[in-house]
Amino acid sequence: MILSWIFAAALAAQQIHAPDSLTITKDGQNVTNINRLDFSFPYTDLPIIDSNKYNQFLDKLDKQFAVQPENAIIDRNGTILAEQVGYRIHRQAFTEQFYIYYFSHKQSQLEIPMLTVYPKVDSELLSNIRSLRIGRYVTSFNSHNKNRSTNIELAAKAINNHVVFPGEVFSFNKVVGKRTDARGYLRAKVIVRGEYAEDIGGGICQVSSTLFNAVDNAGLKIVERFSHSRSVPYIPPGRDATVSWYGPDFAFKNNYYQPVLIQARTLGHLLIIKLYSAENIEYIPRKVPSAIN
Repeated sequence: MILSWIFAAALAAQQIHAPDSLTITKDGQNVTNINRLDFSFPYTDLPIIDSNKYNQFLDKLDKQFAVQPENAIIDRNGTILAEQVGYRIHRQAFTEQFYIYYFSHKQSQLEIPMLTVYPKVDSELLSNIRSLRIGRYVTSFNSHNKNRSTNIELAAKAINNHVVFPGEVFSFNKVVGKRTDARGYLRAKVIVRGEYAEDIGGGICQVSSTLFNAVDNAGLKIVERFSHSRSVPYIPPGRDATVSWYGPDFAFKNNYYQPVLIQARTLGHLLIIKLYSAENIEYIPRKVPSAIN
């Protein structure tokens, strides 16, 4: 906004005959045509850019052409699948070219400049932090209960391959996201105020509880944990971690100096969660009671 006023003051004394429209292109292909009046404040002869309209336009373009980066992952066979870089609009470069069009007659076409966005987790990092298992926990579930099994598998998949960096706090609700039927979660048994009921996502507390015990086994710092209002059959008493989108969360902090990798999967009737890190990590494991007799 300040920069546009400076241009306006510098050019107010002279007539500006900018092109009527600016052609926006991506990879040489026409995306849209815009007019400088679309971004000007009304009721003034000064060339002043409406920054709100301009930023909304850039946000729309970025939503249309941005490509999110993808982290490297480890598949079920133990193979590392390489990361994929992403792209977003280079807003500063775009704005510099837009100002040339807006305040002069030197530009009639603008190719959208893009910035490369690199993922947080690449193949090299994964290969380094898959070396040493620092925590593990296994629980069992009734695989014939399709709704509950589906919910467990979806939540396990959501946390699988997640990397928690040093000093970072992992939030189960944030990573797994809201449990909705649109995302494939089904109605299954839940505990509400000490009573059994049915709700979307029933069963995912087994995933958060299994993760809690794997995290505790690894000696990581527990930030937030709540127990159910009554005992649950899949874990020893007092070792559960209930979660709810509008209620309690399970969270832990990576208090070590190396990243920690979460590996979560179902195998038949078993939910298996393991934590890995680099071989040179200095960690202090804790003993936790087993859920499998």
